Amino acid sequence: MTHLPRLVRIDNVTRGTTVGERVRVASSSLDRSIGLLGTREVKPGEGLWIERAPSIHMFFMRYAIDAVFVGKNGRVTRVVANLRPWRVVWWARGARDCLELRAGAAAESATQAGDELRIEELSDSPPDTGPVRGQ
Repeated sequence: MTHLPRLVRIDNVTRGTTVGERVRVASSSLDRSIGLLGTREVKPGEGLWIERAPSIHMFFMRYAIDAVFVGKNGRVTRVVANLRPWRVVWWARGARDCLELRAGAAAESATQAGDELRIEELSDSPPDTGPVRGQ
């Protein structure tokens, strides 16, 4: 049985901006491992929230992204802008999760280390009842 992806909206409370309008959540080991692999782009307003990912790699990726690392308190611990394919962020100190956005999106929302993010479940998102399957 295939589960629909869990979708959230992410706002930057500190800056009063929207970081992502429809962000897919990757919570299972498989979804966290696959991430954005196989995708051609991250569309404006979209992204991927990877739970339990204080480090990421860009092996086999086709395009650059912005990586926003977030602590368990919802505070941004590090922003890596324009992270290109075949690069690695070994460890973002204090981070628990990673938000992957299209390159330039972090700057557009003025998101930087120390900012507070708020996650809101979208009404068309299914309840969190199991692993998230890729689109």
